[in-house]
Amino acid sequence: MKLIHLSDLHIGKSVRDFSMLEDQRYILKQVLELVKTEKADAVLISGDVYDRTIPSEEAVRLLDDFIWQLAEIPVKVFLISGNHDSDERLNFGSRLFRDKEIYFCTKYDGHLFKQTCEDEYGPVDFYLLPFVKASQVRYFFPEEKIESYDDAVRTVIRHGNVDTARRNVILAHQFVAGASGEVSLGGSESPAVASVGLVERVGFDCFSDFDYAALGHIHKAQRAGREEVRYAGTLLKYSADEVHDTKSVPVVTLGAKGEVEIELRELKPLRDMRSLKGTLRQLLSKENITDPDDYIFVTLTDEDVISDAMNLFRQVYPNTMQIRYDNSHTREIAMADPSRLAEMRSFPELISDFYREIYHKDISREELALMKKIAGKAGITYEAD
Repeated sequence: MKLIHLSDLHIGKSVRDFSMLEDQRYILKQVLELVKTEKADAVLISGDVYDRTIPSEEAVRLLDDFIWQLAEIPVKVFLISGNHDSDERLNFGSRLFRDKEIYFCTKYDGHLFKQTCEDEYGPVDFYLLPFVKASQVRYFFPEEKIESYDDAVRTVIRHGNVDTARRNVILAHQFVAGASGEVSLGGSESPAVASVGLVERVGFDCFSDFDYAALGHIHKAQRAGREEVRYAGTLLKYSADEVHDTKSVPVVTLGAKGEVEIELRELKPLRDMRSLKGTLRQLLSKENITDPDDYIFVTLTDEDVISDAMNLFRQVYPNTMQIRYDNSHTREIAMADPSRLAEMRSFPELISDFYREIYHKDISREELALMKKIAGKAGITYEAD
């Protein structure tokens, strides 16, 4: 049985005020082609399907179109909710979907969802565990000692009556740590994921009863403890910290019990996300300009702040997302007083970062425009971007 593992689609996401919907539509078409060429039997989608609990109409249409095309192939689909999703909204129509072998599990109800499929080697049991908190599990098992997320997941699985003699696959959306206790973050996770990871941490050995654990929650593709406990990562880069990452999709082949083969299929985005560093003259010289439609993060090494730098860059690289400075002045400030680094950043950058820290999502264009208007009335001036 061949499986395609996806996670953290974050449909409807914006990065630095740039909507990623067109890029997401493009990459999902690639996924559909991969499903066809690999002749996959099932697609696993491990949570954070949407970027917001209340997705935009465009985001809903894109997911609807993607699921419909999967059903047309046809291929089985297993989908769980993540911490970014609204379980009730994502669950809409799920009972009708089952006739098309599309299985949604978006809210833990005290039972570990199970669906059995067959191949030439016999049955494969798929278990769906949406994002859960310890308090949710404690509600269903008040007699159990559940003090942590690790306790919660172990309790859910123990009560799931998993038959270890059979082939088992689980979808989960949790902060799962490897043997070293470390997980490499992608960079575009919400601040909450990074800051409360120690609290949410679940040991990878929770999934020892499963031949493959399809994880979501962390944006960087990686194994967690063993090869068969794996984060698929995001389909696209969503932050400057990810510019050097290669995005891929795990293709998992289940043979007889204990036989699991994992191959990574690289994805090619509509626009890459890159970082550039140098003087303005160097970066905008004709011989150095490549792929101007890419998403660009710029670090200028000019000693003087350049007036209207963002507009100059966007004339060449229209999708420039951010400009920062790295020169003797910024290094001196950092050594003397790191807190003064904020003085080298624009008001829109500062307010966007603050909004993201508080609400764990990007500020909308309308909200940013309102904040700029309020700042103007308060006498705050800043370089237009």
